[in-house]
Amino acid sequence: MAVAEVLPKFADAFPFEEFNRMQSAALPALLNRDDNVVVSAPTASGKTALAELAICKTLAEDGTALFLAPLRALTNEKESEWERFEDLGYSVYVVTGERDLNPRRAERADILVMTPEKADSATRKHETSRYSFITDVDCCVIDEVHLLDSDRRGAVLEVTVSRLRRLCDPRVVALSATMPNIDDVADWLDAPDETTFAFGEKYRPVPLNADVKTYSHGENAFADKYRRLYRALDLAEPHIREEGQALVFVSSRQDTVQAAKKARDEITERDIPMGARGDYDFHNDAAELSNDTLRQSVLDGVGFHHAGLAREDKNRVEQWFKEGKIQLLFSTSTLAWGVNLPARCVVIRDTKLHDPLEGEVDMSPLDVLQMLGRAGRPGYDDMGYAWVVCDRSDADKYRRLLRDGKEIESRLAAELDAHLNAEIALGTIDDVDDVMDWLATTFYYARSQSAPEQYDAGSDLRNRVSDTLSALVDEGFVEQDGLNVEPTRLGQLASKFYLRLSTARRFADVAERCQDAADPDSAVSVDADDLLTAVAGATEFDSVSARSDEEDAVHAVLGDSVDDSLDAGQRKVLAILRSGMTGTTPTELKSDAWVIRQNALRLLAAMREFVDTLGPARYANLACRVEARVEHGISADAVGLTAIDGVASGRAGKLAAAGLTSPADVVEAGEDGVVRAGLSEGVAEQVLANARDLPVVSIDWGEFPDTIAPGDNDMREVTVKNTGGSARAGLRVTVNGREMTTKPSYLGEATLPVAVFGADADELTFTVEVAFPALPLPTITETRSVLVR
Repeated sequence: MAVAEVLPKFADAFPFEEFNRMQSAALPALLNRDDNVVVSAPTASGKTALAELAICKTLAEDGTALFLAPLRALTNEKESEWERFEDLGYSVYVVTGERDLNPRRAERADILVMTPEKADSATRKHETSRYSFITDVDCCVIDEVHLLDSDRRGAVLEVTVSRLRRLCDPRVVALSATMPNIDDVADWLDAPDETTFAFGEKYRPVPLNADVKTYSHGENAFADKYRRLYRALDLAEPHIREEGQALVFVSSRQDTVQAAKKARDEITERDIPMGARGDYDFHNDAAELSNDTLRQSVLDGVGFHHAGLAREDKNRVEQWFKEGKIQLLFSTSTLAWGVNLPARCVVIRDTKLHDPLEGEVDMSPLDVLQMLGRAGRPGYDDMGYAWVVCDRSDADKYRRLLRDGKEIESRLAAELDAHLNAEIALGTIDDVDDVMDWLATTFYYARSQSAPEQYDAGSDLRNRVSDTLSALVDEGFVEQDGLNVEPTRLGQLASKFYLRLSTARRFADVAERCQDAADPDSAVSVDADDLLTAVAGATEFDSVSARSDEEDAVHAVLGDSVDDSLDAGQRKVLAILRSGMTGTTPTELKSDAWVIRQNALRLLAAMREFVDTLGPARYANLACRVEARVEHGISADAVGLTAIDGVASGRAGKLAAAGLTSPADVVEAGEDGVVRAGLSEGVAEQVLANARDLPVVSIDWGEFPDTIAPGDNDMREVTVKNTGGSARAGLRVTVNGREMTTKPSYLGEATLPVAVFGADADELTFTVEVAFPALPLPTITETRSVLVR
């Protein structure tokens, strides 16, 4: 079918002139009906055009389309690709966690592009003006719906789509690579038979020959990588010699680089004709690459691709591979889900990978099938060739995967309590009947009906959900009054920060300890290391493992004084956090440090709010300062500098080295002093202006007495004034360590009543404390002494 005949208004939105056989078969369901649509089709068969057809229908009806992409990198790719829609006068807006949201642009957008995680966040906050745009969605396109079976992300996609359907009931178009149980997905989405399509292998543009190859496993894991690499090169070499191309998937970013280096040496040894060193123009283009190793590698016809490369470098690699200038490309799995880069030969060198949070894990079967599906270049090859290279013990498992495919399972069961709590916290569930109604909207429920032996089916499933609700009530996350249910503050905090409920309970206990520690008669104390230990012991880090070569580094950081409740992996997390506060992470721990630290920062932010909500302000301030130190790697005496907007670890380090360790020091030093500390004039001017926006607190004791007679009682007032930027503060007055007055305040100015009384003590020490729970500024304290005589 010609695009111009079917969609004359949108012909320029498509990069081709005719729909292929698969697209033409699905086209009437997408354009002539309003039902939900589910399509399963081989990789590279043209599913993206089906998404665009659904979007065109939505735009033609003045609606808003939401495209859910499986990876953040793909949202950026769609933004570039869909400039075609922008040229037609439609607005495309990408909403990701790495960009500041512009609610006005999001509200006006015709096409929204998001990851499931960002859509989850938006639907959780749909009642706020910032995210209200999400309820205006008329059509939701789910790219790669088989992501439902992902251990970490599947449940998020499932509950997000179910929630979106409850909020605004958009048309749903779900697209997937081949999956045996497409009917389960169709049942979940209420897609009728007429709009459910399972396009088999005959619709693959290039037939695929996929197989499993084994290698001789040794005792050394490092050497095994090279055994698998040589095996991969053995498989790729014949195709490269015939002017084909090979795509080799490895487990990590670093492995793409190392494999490319080793492959270049081996290619020279084998005298395989590759490379374009004689191409003057290509040589000049390669010189513009920012990655030095890549610059040398591509001239030999070998490239590597991973998410850590600069965007321009990635774009060039992709273009050169499409043009055939790169004949051998090493990549991580990210490439399998995104850019359409088919190769005659695809080899999966690594079926296992190191996950900083899980240790060594098997690569997802979904990733394996997605990678293998990249084999075969339409228009160039008559056949695609794909291999999995694995240990002999795993060979049968992968042969079954290639033969039978992978049924899509729900991953909601393992996180049922957290997601049910979230729905109650969001108000989408108000009573017990709503609980069962919500369950019926999930893929978990749909799948349990077709595979009851694998799931708690029928009444057992209902009993499980009922038991989960009862547990939420018993553990303080939910309150139940008859049939009505509503969230507690604990439940709301757990939902807000996406916490596992055991972690939320742990943080609530820490907040309670902070409350006890504020009592001068209590033996309880809480310091920075207690907060770090609570985070390191969170359930989210249960699967972290410590390799043998890391144990000495962990001990060097922690010594022997470690909470006995932490296992080896959690001690590793604690070591990374503790050393990270000073920017001295041992080399042996650096490979996992970034991922662990990013997850810990989310948990520390949650900890801060738990303590802020359920405990004293000064301990929330402590948590805030710990969080800032972990994020920026800066000393305790200088962490307050990070409260200045635009000052992170680098600038804070320069200021601290010059003796400017607080925002007040920066203001006092003035622009000249900040420039002398090593900041440029323009930066110094902005940093100084931002420092002046922070609170400047003074405490006016008024006519406070120096003495009081025994038995007398004198009421006085102390005024806390802020002459700088407004900030939320916790105010506290104590006498001889005992709390007299507490008051939350947005400073401003606040007056605190203080009773001066002649007690049994010879001297009364009054302390006024000003703590900022959301700023890493030091707590301000002033004291006055009154003699009793």
